[in-house]
Amino acid sequence: MSSLDNNFRNITWSGHSDSGRFRSKNQDRFIALKVDGEGIYHLGKRGEDSLNQCNFVFAVSDGMGGANAGDFASRAVVEQIALLFPSVCKIQAQGMEVCFQNVLMELLSNLHAVISNMGSSYKELEGMGATLSMVWIRAEQLYFAHIGDSRIYHLKKEGDFRQITKDDTHIAWLKEKGAISEYEARNDPRRNILQQVIGGKTQHLNPQFGELALSNEDRFLICSDGLNEGLMDSAIKRMMIDAQSISTLDLEMESLAEKMVKQSISEDGKDNTTALCIQIN
Repeated sequence: MSSLDNNFRNITWSGHSDSGRFRSKNQDRFIALKVDGEGIYHLGKRGEDSLNQCNFVFAVSDGMGGANAGDFASRAVVEQIALLFPSVCKIQAQGMEVCFQNVLMELLSNLHAVISNMGSSYKELEGMGATLSMVWIRAEQLYFAHIGDSRIYHLKKEGDFRQITKDDTHIAWLKEKGAISEYEARNDPRRNILQQVIGGKTQHLNPQFGELALSNEDRFLICSDGLNEGLMDSAIKRMMIDAQSISTLDLEMESLAEKMVKQSISEDGKDNTTALCIQIN
């Protein structure tokens, strides 16, 4: 019998996004989807569902570009995600093998083509681009795809905590090589200069892909860089550990995502800020 049968059957999530204290527009977007052989279902900002025979997709995208271009880019990214995944599930329903990396590469290539074509076709959208951090949960596995400097964190039941994506910035590369400290990386004025995004001036995508086996009480956070501007990794870890639950169906109570966004904004708040929290039960 699999670990899924023995240990967990449900998934819980909560998401929240805010423009921050100084920006009038929110160019962040997040999406939560449930996909099966019957179709696709857009999920609310918080909830709980069964993992049985279903795929779940969660993603955060941070748009960039003048005027309304950034908002348009991130919105287009999440809409295109919703359009692709039903075809993936139809292939699964027919019993055909699906290579997760091929599927995700096709998705990102399509997204890049759509955003790039829009940016070159309309002057008001010229140069627009977006980050993307996305997880696809299927049976006992989690697959992820990433471009930009939004992030995915993983907290295990035992307390092990790590960022499973790498920021597509030169500063993040320097930090990884040990050339600069975390403090220096957080305060370097070049820390938000991206080496690749969906759309923008990126010619050839080189996304990050990965997979991991799910365990009971795994917790994940997908967030835009605005969250990291206000919260150190140590603070994010503490909040994820201390939370009694990721979500609550009582709308009068704050979800973990709401608490994290509000805390980050109180500490910084210069940028749009988004958190999408997930737990395997």
